[in-house]
This record gives sequence, C-alpha cells and structure tokens, in this order.
Amino acid sequence: MKKFLTILSLLTFILLVNQVCYSKTIIKLGVVTKPGSAQNVCAERFKDLVESKSGGNLIIKIYHSASLGTETDILQQIQMNSVQMGIITLGPFDVFVPSVKVVGFPFMFKSFEQVDRVLDGPLGKELLKDLEVAGFKGISFSENGFRHLTNNVRPVHTVEDVKGLKIRVMESELHKELWRILGANPTPMGWPIYTELQQGTIDAQENPLWVIWTYKMYEVQKYLTLTGHVYSAHIDVANLNWFNSLPKSEQKLLQQSMIEAAHYERQWNRTNEAGFLAKLKKAGMIVDEHPDIASFKAKALKLKDLPMFQEKRTKELLEKFLEATK
Repeated sequence: MKKFLTILSLLTFILLVNQVCYSKTIIKLGVVTKPGSAQNVCAERFKDLVESKSGGNLIIKIYHSASLGTETDILQQIQMNSVQMGIITLGPFDVFVPSVKVVGFPFMFKSFEQVDRVLDGPLGKELLKDLEVAGFKGISFSENGFRHLTNNVRPVHTVEDVKGLKIRVMESELHKELWRILGANPTPMGWPIYTELQQGTIDAQENPLWVIWTYKMYEVQKYLTLTGHVYSAHIDVANLNWFNSLPKSEQKLLQQSMIEAAHYERQWNRTNEAGFLAKLKKAGMIVDEHPDIASFKAKALKLKDLPMFQEKRTKELLEKFLEATK
C-alpha cells in the first residue's frame, strides 16, 4: 500500500509539472541586432515586463544577431507566424506597406520632442493601423534615432562631397532613392556590413551614433558627418491573426508592455547619444558636427515628386506628416 501511494504521488507530481509546462506560452521575437543594441534593449525590457506581469505564463524567446536572417526575412517569418513578433527598423517595411515610408521622409522631424508628439499621437496610430493590410499588428514605435553619414574616402561637408560614394543602404526603396538623388551610388544590403566596409566593397554607410559605436564602424570608417538626414524608427509588430487570437487580457498585457519597453529604449538612446559621439571622437573619427545641411535638404526635397510618393494613400499620409512637423 505504501509503495502504491508513493507511485501515485509521483505520477500526480509529474502530471502537475506537465500541466504547468504546457500552460506556458512561448512567443518568438526577432531582432537583427546583437545584445547591447537599441533593438535588443527594447526586446530585453519587453521580455522582463511580459514575463513578470504574466507570472511566467508568457515566455519571450528573443532571436538576435541576424540568427533569423535580415530584417526583411524576419518580417516574412512574422507574416507566416513562424515568428510571432519583431522589433524592426522602419526602412524594410516599405516593401510590405508603401505608406509606412512617410515616417522616414528626409529632414522631416526636427527634434526628439517632435517625434514623440507625432508618433505617439493620432498620426502614429493611423500609420500603425496601415500595417494590418500586410498581416502585421503595429503596436508601438521604438527607435534607432537620427541617422548620420560615415565614409572612408573623404570629409563630407556639402552634398557635393557625396558624389560617387558607394554607400550601403537598407533594403528600402526610400533610402535607395534618397542617396541616388544626393549623388551617391547606393547599394541595398542587409545587416551587418563590417566586412564589406573593411574589404572596400562599399565606401560609406549611414546609421545612428549608437550603431556606429556598437558595431565598431570607427575601425573601418574615418569620417563622420552629422547629417541627421532621417529619423529612423523601429516598428514593434506582431502577426495580426496570432495577436487577435489571444485572450483580450494577454493582448492588453503585450501591448502595454511593448509600449513601456519602447519608451524605455527611446530614453536609453537619447541619454547615451552624447557619450557615443565622444567615444567616436576619442576612437579617432574625424567628425563634421556642422555640415551644410541646407545643400542636402535642397536635393532631398525632390523625393516628394517621385512615383513612390504619388500613390494615393502614401501621398495623403505624407501631407499629414509634413503638416504636423512644420
């Protein structure tokens, strides 16, 4: 009898453990960057918040360091629901939802304060809603920050100095056309790109300061020009059908946690910007802090007349964003 009770207790314990294990939901989240990067700061904060608030019933599994491929690859996997969520730079979205590119219109945003007012307001929510046509649930905006130009050929002060530079751009129609108009030779390419810069396959790249520091661009790029030509947002997304299939309580928990994580990451980026710039100078980069921005703006405005901004929805949304950022 005693042996029977021991076996029964053991079986009951195993059953309870299995029930606990099976009650946990594992959510796959993809980022292309490595730990310490902006996307990862947001992802890790989101993971901590979700797992804490859910009492461990929701588990966030982060796939980082391009383990799922490029950001375009991650977006395709989110569409297929082989990955449920992602924190993705805005650029690659324009292949899936053309209207999204308006957020990256050059020299549109003047400050971080303006960014927050617009993207956290009705216009930002309207744009996130547009993502549903491609099967994405747009949750919030975190950020890369304002993008700047680096190269290993010559100092760049005016737009004329850009002429002929072989520059890596994101897999984005907007970014490719922007640098073509500015006079460079743009090459769309996934991330990372250190080897291509080191080997001279490309001369230049453009990214926020945290990227230039974290990915050691200073080892393979001599010149940094603080162009701030594009505000680079991340869009924090989920597979739409998967998200809608969750209980309302879990939807709310995930949404609130991602918004909180996005705000935390934005503050992290902004607090550290001056430090990143100081480190880059100390590492030996030659920095032009006051380039001739007017010369860049004059050429960049031609983007507005290109076919990519003539599609009805994109044109309508761009006009709203330009009005809101005057």
